[in-house]
Parts: sequence; C-alpha cells; structure tokens
Amino acid sequence: MTATTVVPARAACSAVVRRGEQLTLTDLHGNQAVDFLVYDAHDTAVRYSAPDTIHAQGNIFLTTGSVLLSGEHTPLMTVTEDTCGRHDTVGGACSKESNTLRYGHHTYAQHACVDNFLAEGARYGLTKRDLVSNINWYMNVPVEKDGTLGIVDGISAPGLRVTLRAETDVLVLVSNCPQINNPCNGFEPTAVEMTISEAPTS
Repeated sequence: MTATTVVPARAACSAVVRRGEQLTLTDLHGNQAVDFLVYDAHDTAVRYSAPDTIHAQGNIFLTTGSVLLSGEHTPLMTVTEDTCGRHDTVGGACSKESNTLRYGHHTYAQHACVDNFLAEGARYGLTKRDLVSNINWYMNVPVEKDGTLGIVDGISAPGLRVTLRAETDVLVLVSNCPQINNPCNGFEPTAVEMTISEAPTS
C-alpha cells in the first residue's frame, strides 16, 4: 500500500512511518529545500541528533547509506536512495528571529520553518523544547576552507528524490521551506511530494 501527499509551498506535513516502510520526498519543481525532523514514534524524547549522525558517518552531508541516529545513537532512518547527491545537516531551520537578524526587521512577519514545526508538532504534544537541529533535504550549504557556511543556489532539479527506510516506528515532521530571502528555494517556494510505501519484497 502506498500513500502520497503533495505538500504545498510553505506548508507543513507529518506522518508516522512504521518500521520497514519507506518515505520518499520528491522535489517536484526543483530547487526546493525541505526541512525535516524525526522522532521515535513511541518515545519522542528519542529524536534525531545531528552531532551523533555527523560523527558516525564522518561527513556533514547526507546521501545514500547515511543513517539518521538519535541522541542515544540508535538508528531511526536510513537513506536508501538519493538522486540529488547531497543534503544539509548544519544550516538549521529558518525562523522569524533568524530572518530578522539576517535580512532585516521587515521580514519578521514572514512565515518560517520553525512556525511549521511548532504547529505540526503540537498535534503530537511537541513544543519548542522538542525542536532540535534539523535536516535540510536538497538545501545546498557548502563549507568554505575557512569554515564559513553559505546558503547558495540548490543542486536539485525537478523530479529528484530521496528515500528513507524507517528502522523503527518514527514520527516525521516536514516543513516545505517558505524562505524567500536566500536562494535555498530559488526565491520562489514550490510544492513537494511525500510518499510512504511498504518495504520492497526481495
């Protein structure tokens, strides 16, 4: 059985993905960042840890084979297919506060990923205390030799996808990034597709 949802531009979405099921995120129009958090569905205190994940794989970028680890170093999801090639773990989620600091006070009223995470997470009893450093699928955040980060034009294209297998029952929160002040969405957010499917039979 397969369930597909089109997540509109700037919108949030969430789902419980059962152990062995696969979640596919498809960049329908290209150059669209997708902010992502994942929790153990039965104990949301067990959640994605960027430091554990980065340390275990020895790389700050995610691609095929990357395992998303919790703070307890337990596997939550594994990237089984990636047609884009690289995804960000350090750029964080946009917020009203960060928009104001980076782009000016006139941006404070703009919707942001933190707003999406808070609204969607509230459906499961999650609060701001439960937000951690997130993954940015498709977002291009190169690291320069001096250690500085840049948010630059994406490397994604229409139809590219990333697929993850749930290693335990997980709750995923998705923010289809509404950012319009930097190139992460090509300055024009677009829809993405979220598909949950059964594990392929061997």
